[in-house]
Parts: sequence; structure tokens; C-alpha cells
Amino acid sequence: MSEPDVKRRAWLRGAAALSLAPAGAMAAPALPSLPALLADLAPPAMPPAALALDNGYWRRVAAQYDVTDQVAMLDNGYWGSMARPVLAAYQQHVATVNHGNAYYGRLQFPPEYEAARVAAAQALGVERDEIVLTRGATEALQALIGGYNRLRPGDTVLCADVDYDNMITVMGWLKARRGVDVVRIALPEPATYQSLIDTYAQAMAQHPKLRMMLLTHVNHRNGMVLPVAEIVRMARSRGIDAIIDTAHGFGQLDMKLPDLDADFAGINLHKWIGAPVGVGALYIRRGRVRDIDPYMGEPDGDDIRTRVHTGTVNFAAYLALPLALQIHERIGVANKAARLQRLRNRWVEAARGIDGVQVLASNDPRLTSAIASFRLRGKISLADNVALSKRLLKEHGVFAVLRDGLASGACVRVTPAIFTSEQQVDRLAMALKDTVG
Repeated sequence: MSEPDVKRRAWLRGAAALSLAPAGAMAAPALPSLPALLADLAPPAMPPAALALDNGYWRRVAAQYDVTDQVAMLDNGYWGSMARPVLAAYQQHVATVNHGNAYYGRLQFPPEYEAARVAAAQALGVERDEIVLTRGATEALQALIGGYNRLRPGDTVLCADVDYDNMITVMGWLKARRGVDVVRIALPEPATYQSLIDTYAQAMAQHPKLRMMLLTHVNHRNGMVLPVAEIVRMARSRGIDAIIDTAHGFGQLDMKLPDLDADFAGINLHKWIGAPVGVGALYIRRGRVRDIDPYMGEPDGDDIRTRVHTGTVNFAAYLALPLALQIHERIGVANKAARLQRLRNRWVEAARGIDGVQVLASNDPRLTSAIASFRLRGKISLADNVALSKRLLKEHGVFAVLRDGLASGACVRVTPAIFTSEQQVDRLAMALKDTVG
């Protein structure tokens, strides 16, 4: 057996042994502690910007992820791969749940779920009674938008071209459900910090019946970071509520939920935190719960858990969440953000020097995330960018995905992860040179 295989199996055995009590014991486990084998995830004592340059450290981080090497994986915005210890814990939790069946599910899972909920609330910087776990940000935002009950016929709601497709659909559904008018705006491109604020200010001034709007913190099309807190405060002064989509914000940006000054938000925990697929959260600021209807006849009141009813949940996914959060915190969100920005800037700056490539990314660090996009100049159609994405994969082994929906046209999105190497983003830059060459 090769040294990597030995190391891999050791990680799996160690994580499983250290994260859970034996399945047969059926004792409710404490929140998992980081396995001793993860000691080398502790970052060196240096500022995040300096650590972002330390490729040796990030190789040690990458060693904890079992990710395909068939391609340069630059589509890490779909969901985030679990670190090996989280995968091992998840698999062991599946065995525990399967072994205990209803006895476990009815008697032992509820307090363990609450422990996971507490861990998520602490990571988000809010109180436990302000969040409920969901299957993802989509479920959370559907509940918030669809359940928002302060609208009256003739009111106006607002969304933008950068918002997530399913959320735009739900905003449109409000027209039939609540009798409201739906206004859709296009955000400026290229954008500046002030032009984004001004665009929303103009929309508020032009639509005096505007009562609720959707704001996407970090959009999935070109990765632009919206100045959410400023827009929220501006809206609140006019009596307008904002529902925040931070599916791509929390976990990759150095922030806590209160930084957004939001009353309502949908969060993903399986993108940038690295929890198993199917874990997110819904946030409602304390005192605002009754402004969201209970789910389909659930009891009214102030219990946020009545606003979502998923049914029988993926027990093991929720149980693995605390360990994913511990690993996230061990590396440090500021360190992750700095590394992701470095990888993003590396390919963006190279692509900007290539004639014929249009990069959809701001130069203002306040507006940038790990995500950015590009297209070939003049090639804005869906077909153009489908073909470009396929060519990058077939000819260069670079996996990046088409995104559509921007007012300016389609594009190809690039999303590195903390396990992405500089060589992989360099491969993209070389592929672009060849493509336009």
C-alpha cells in the first residue's frame, strides 16, 4: 500500500473513532472534537494576507480533501466537498442512525439536533431561537419569501438580475399569491460600491409602494458582493423589508450575520463550510418571526421551527455539521477569505491581460469574493458560453460552468476552493490564452 493510501485510511479511522461513541452504545455523543490528526490545520501565526501566500500550509489543508484530479476543479460553488474527517464522521453517523432506527431518531436525535443548531447559531453570531436548520438556502428563502405576510394587493416587491433563479421565480409567484407587482432591475456592470447603492435608492424612489425586496449578498453569476448592510438600512428607513440570500456569503467572507443588519436571511452550510450536502439555515431576527407565516398550518407563534417543515431529515448530515464548523473555525474564516481572494485575483489579473477576454469582476475589494466570471468579447449568448465551457473542459481539462441571467449576457463562472492550487488556476489562464490565440 502506498504512503498516501496509508495516510488516507489513517485519517478516516482516526476521525471516525474520535468523533463518535460506538454505534451500539446509542449514547448521545458530545459535539465532536477535532481529531488529533488535524493538528497541522492550525495556521502559522501570520496575518491572513501573508498566510494566503504560504503554499505549504494550503497543501496541508488540501491533503484533507479527497477531490478528483481528472480536471482542474473550478466549480466549487455548487457545493463544497467535505474534509475527510467530516466525511468519516458523516458515514459513522449514518451507521448510528441506521442501527438505532426510530429508537434513536425519536429519543436521542432531538438533543443532538439542538446541539448542531447551537453550533450553527454561534458560528453565525446569532441566538439559537433565531435560526432553524434547513436542507439549504433555497428551502430557507422559499419559506421566507413565500411566507412573508406583510404584503397587500397593489404593493411592490423587487429583485435583480443577479439574484438566484429559483428566488426570482418565488418573487414572481407572489404576484399570483399576494396580488403584488414584481419589479426586476439590472445592476450596473461594471459596478462600483456607490453605483450599487444608488441603483437601489433609485428603485426605492421610483416605486413608492415597494414593501419587500430580495438582496443577494454574493451572487452566483459573477460573484459580486453587494453592500447589503447599507442597502438594508436605507430600505428600513423607508419601511421596506429586505430578505437576504447569503448562500455564497457566509463561510467564504470574514463576516457574521449581524454584520448584514438583516431581519431575514437564507444560509447555506454545505457550500463554504463543508457540511454534507443538504444542510442550510433560515434566520429571522428575534421579534420578526410572526411576519413569516407558519408552514402550511403549523402552529402560529414565535417558534421559528414552525416556519419550515422538512419532514424526516437527513439525521447524519445535521450531526456532522458541528465538526465541519470546527474545522472551518480551526483554519479561520479570515484566512480562508484571503486565500480564496488570492486564487481569484491570480486568474482574474492574468485574464485581464488577454485580448479578447472580458472579465466580469470588480477591482474594488469590497465587492469581490472567491467567485468571478468571464466571457469572450462579444460572445454573450447562451450557446457561445456553453461552447466555451465545453471547449475548456475537452481541450484543457478545466471544469468551469456556464451562468446565464445577467442583463449583459451569459458567462462562464470560476469558483476555486481552499484546496485549489495555484497551478490549477494558472491552467485556466493558459487555456484562455490558447482559446483566443
